[in-house]
Amino acid sequence: MLTVIFVLLADVLIFVPSLARYRADFLLERLRQAQIAVLTQLASDSGVSPELEAELLANAGVYNVVLRRDDIRQLVLSSPVPEPVHADYDLRLSGPWELIRDALSTLFDAEHRVVRVIGSPVQEGGQLIEITMPQEPLRKAMLLYAWRLLLFSALISAVMAVLLFLAAQRLIVHPIRRVVLHMKAYAEAPEDARTVIEPSARVEELREAEEMLATMQRQLTGALKQRERLAQLGGAVAKISHDLRNILTTAQLFADRIEGSADPVVARSAPKLVNSISRAVSLCEATLTFGKAEEAPPQLTRFPLAVLVNEVIEGEGLSSGEELPPAALVTSLTDIAANLSLRADREQLYRVISNLIRNARQAIEATGQAGTIEISAGESDSEWWIRVGDTGPGLPPKAREHLFAAFQGGVRKGGTGLGLAISSELVRGHGGRIELLHSDSEGTEFMIHLPKIALVIDPQQIE
Repeated sequence: MLTVIFVLLADVLIFVPSLARYRADFLLERLRQAQIAVLTQLASDSGVSPELEAELLANAGVYNVVLRRDDIRQLVLSSPVPEPVHADYDLRLSGPWELIRDALSTLFDAEHRVVRVIGSPVQEGGQLIEITMPQEPLRKAMLLYAWRLLLFSALISAVMAVLLFLAAQRLIVHPIRRVVLHMKAYAEAPEDARTVIEPSARVEELREAEEMLATMQRQLTGALKQRERLAQLGGAVAKISHDLRNILTTAQLFADRIEGSADPVVARSAPKLVNSISRAVSLCEATLTFGKAEEAPPQLTRFPLAVLVNEVIEGEGLSSGEELPPAALVTSLTDIAANLSLRADREQLYRVISNLIRNARQAIEATGQAGTIEISAGESDSEWWIRVGDTGPGLPPKAREHLFAAFQGGVRKGGTGLGLAISSELVRGHGGRIELLHSDSEGTEFMIHLPKIALVIDPQQIE
């Protein structure tokens, strides 16, 4: 319907000039016929009979004909005029707008009028020719022409509407219906990758919409699968944590006995062993598993950072470069002031730094070449920062895209990618952030930012 309406509106712009041109051609034809009748009269030396004159005027469709030749105006053919002349139309002086105006005036004038038409004779038959004629035949011919033109336009509009409807059905409606069906199918089984839409629309905008929908569906399907894996992992870790806690409790009892050993080497190693087992027991009791239970809020205390970093280095089996045996691959270097103390959860920060150092050590060991892990720290007026860098091979592009996402940022074969995800969550719990400064063939460097000032909310803003 819209197509028909729009085409008819467009036809109006064509209809009016076309109707004006039809009226002008009609009047010019009347002038030519009148000129032929005049030539018949002039060709006869004695003139024509009144009967023949009436027949000539009837065939031309006029009441009388005036011809001007050699500056002489002559009434050549004449008959009684039923009423006074209503209007004069000089076709020699009429422009497009005058023709349109006169055509509309004739079309909507239903009265029986007599009009005078002036034009130029053909074949240089004189200076001008003037006829007097009834307006009603002209109006009827114009109405018939307008009716035919409207019918033809309506037919074209209908054909165009059908073609446009079929094209819209194929190019727009069917693809949209296909998208809707895919969305319904995907809503019923979002875990099924077969329900993800395959873009096939020919219209560029619809194809972009299908591509965006396919991307969103793949991301959502991946997120749902990851959520399911996290839920399963949480249940498994909860069970393992229960049994592992019992095993570690028994080991802790034996470690307490070792602590009283007379052997000085054993006596020095026993506290470290006890601390490691105690830390493992606390971890199991809290069931701190990523994806199952939320991490506990940090218990903020002030402690020297250098001591904590040394514990992590010893726990990972690393020492300073001077103390390493010649065959060792990984060397650790620290640049932390002894008096640098920060306020954080000691156990959680231990886990964060341990994850970063362990990842760096494993990356270097995987190359089979010697490398160095550097740990430095400092502070500004607003935060503490801890930098952990290595001389390893760098992270692959795929790992950098999902660096802090669980199960997606793993680099080592067999790794889960949970270490950095857990570290990022723990640092965010302190109100800080962990970022990757760079990772290339020369090594990888992470930076931990911990704010010094706690977030304070104004009660008036809450109100």
